[in-house]
Amino acid sequence: MRADGRLSEDLREIEIETGYQPLPDGSALISWGETRVLCSATVEYRVPFFLTGQGTGWVTAEYSMLPGSGNRRVKRERTGARGRTQEIERLIGRSLRQSLDLGRIGERTITVDCDVLVADGGTRVASIVGGAVALRLAIKRQLVEGRMKDDPFRGYVGALSLGLVEDEILLDLCYEEDSRAAVDMNVVASESGEIVELQATAENGTVPMRTVVSMGEMALAAIAEIVVPLQREASGE
Repeated sequence: MRADGRLSEDLREIEIETGYQPLPDGSALISWGETRVLCSATVEYRVPFFLTGQGTGWVTAEYSMLPGSGNRRVKRERTGARGRTQEIERLIGRSLRQSLDLGRIGERTITVDCDVLVADGGTRVASIVGGAVALRLAIKRQLVEGRMKDDPFRGYVGALSLGLVEDEILLDLCYEEDSRAAVDMNVVASESGEIVELQATAENGTVPMRTVVSMGEMALAAIAEIVVPLQREASGE
């Protein structure tokens, strides 16, 4: 039994509130345990210079932790993303691009903004899960308004954090557990159950490959059975 009463395979409660911001093309507030991330998707009718004239689109992401999101004030990055923030932005963007056929959205750029309101572990996976819902809602709005003719959506992308704490695999680490984990892992997977990205780091010593495989399998099962159904429900599908 964990400090918050969960079993090792239990996830914290996840709630996704859509339409939280009325002005972006799609938006969702995801509450994952005590973590809160506001995700919005905005469509622009242009693409980065390296895609100009190729008839394809682009999905990118921006991520930030607001000053009051942690137990200490987080300084704003006024000169642009760098370090950890830039790495997380690239992860979110790579992940969300897997949910669309970019060749079918035309020369559009969809930017998914993920702003962390409260951080209690798993902010990057919450950003991917909530960002995928915001992206799906933006696509559906484009279709309803006749701005797109064909649905380019290929399926949801889900994500989950987990770790090895005192030789036990724990799904969905809160901040306190994350700080004690011997192994940290983030798994991003497609709706069909295929891995999009896997990040794993041993903090103290090494771990056998069989442990990594077991962790990955547990994460994939939870994404398929819990995370993706919540995404589909939130988007009205």
